[in-house]
Amino acid sequence: MPRRLLLATRNEHKRREFARLLPGWEIDRLPDEVQLPPENGETFADNALGKARAAAVATGRASIADDSGIEAAALGGCPGVRSARYAGENAGDEENLALLLREAPAGSALEYVCALAYVDPRSQRERVFEGRCAGTLAPGPRGTRGFGYDPAFLPDDRPGTETMAELSDAQKDEIGHRGRAARALLSWLSNAS
Repeated sequence: MPRRLLLATRNEHKRREFARLLPGWEIDRLPDEVQLPPENGETFADNALGKARAAAVATGRASIADDSGIEAAALGGCPGVRSARYAGENAGDEENLALLLREAPAGSALEYVCALAYVDPRSQRERVFEGRCAGTLAPGPRGTRGFGYDPAFLPDDRPGTETMAELSDAQKDEIGHRGRAARALLSWLSNAS
């Protein structure tokens, strides 16, 4: 019988990404009838735990949820937990990225952050795993892979001129914030079993 986790999202792109990042586990997306709380926490961990708890309570299943974003040192850590809404509540990736490029100088320090929460209502276990990826802001967007701020994020772990949006999935998974958080979860799950 396959090991299964419920991912507290209806985003199929994110479900496929976590299925790739968590080999040996079946990753199911959130049923349509389950309501998730708004992401209005003060930290990435607050938001991730809120979503994982809601999914676990509604379904009785072990659930995971992530909240992630980007922190710019030149902006005092902003946009942070507001990364998806940086340019406004209904802003898309292009508008958020354009605002970051206007407000932070090229070459300034950035950090991607992912908080990945695990909640199992049967065992009452809750854990949050954090992954980080440091980099710098490119002068402008490049690349067609990835999403969000990837076209202007130059990762420190791959010195050169490639943005996250120019890397393959495997390269991105190896150094990215979600990949690091997922590997920490996998390690914990293998030791907790």
